[in-house]
Amino acid sequence: MTLPTSTTRRGALQLLAAGAASLTLPAWAQWPDKPVKIIVTFPPGGSSDILARVLAEQLAKKLGQAVVVDNKPGAGGTIGGAQVAAAAPDGYTLMLSNSTPLALGPFTLEKQPYDPVGAFTHIASLGSAPLVIMASKPSGIGSFAELEARARKDGRLDFGSGGPGSIGHIHGELIRKITGANLVHVPYRGGAPMTTDLLANVIPVGIDVITAYVPFFKSGQLVPLAVTGGARSPLMPEVPTIVEVGQPKLVLENFFGLSGPAKLPPEMVVRLHDACNEVLVMPEVQKKLIELGIVAKPESTARFEALVKEQVGVLGPTVKAAGIKL
Repeated sequence: MTLPTSTTRRGALQLLAAGAASLTLPAWAQWPDKPVKIIVTFPPGGSSDILARVLAEQLAKKLGQAVVVDNKPGAGGTIGGAQVAAAAPDGYTLMLSNSTPLALGPFTLEKQPYDPVGAFTHIASLGSAPLVIMASKPSGIGSFAELEARARKDGRLDFGSGGPGSIGHIHGELIRKITGANLVHVPYRGGAPMTTDLLANVIPVGIDVITAYVPFFKSGQLVPLAVTGGARSPLMPEVPTIVEVGQPKLVLENFFGLSGPAKLPPEMVVRLHDACNEVLVMPEVQKKLIELGIVAKPESTARFEALVKEQVGVLGPTVKAAGIKL
């Protein structure tokens, strides 16, 4: 059957009009039409990497497009951070953000590679994990008060961390600054070698994210003195918080969030923010977060931006004052 010429012409015009309308749609309305990348500023296997992969799997289902994790470690997290800061604000390059690439790493370099607040769109808060201040069993230190007393009695007290400029290092510097206890940093290349020396009492004190140390606390090989969050950790609920031991100014948590380049379209930010919040309440995600020692903390985008700004304001000057360089 042959359609009348007028009908054919009308259909062609409608198709052209539809095509023209789709061409005028803003980029965010068509997003995503290709894979989205989440940059992790640490090597594979750590808390940030595992969290990013859990998030990527669930976001892919909600966005209807693949979400891949790309590890870009190095230079205190600033290699990956700089790549995200320089990316186009099109929603295809995001970052699993936390304290290291935003509040620590940029301040350890001679020239700050980016503005941790202004160079990014801080989209969604995912959660936070406290640090734990711990002592070796042979040291005889059984409480935070005893740590302070030992440092004053001996004139100094060595403490280990996962490396120069790590959040454990910075917290030790905060303890020294706020309490006056002379803690002297002993840097390690990661938490594993620090743990070896802590167990052997080569160093009496260590400060790190709590997750990897729970088995040593339960076996009695290490002594947890305090966690640095405002609430007790679900991994070790019997361990007091730094507030409970009388040091509210020493509250410090390693936050986790999703960030992108500055000037992401607001509609895209809302979609990503809401998707992240939906992921955080999923039972399988909640279970994984607990295993990682991370407490889910969904917040508004504005509150997450304020949280980043607050931590940059506290930690940046501490890094500089301590003269920490990478």
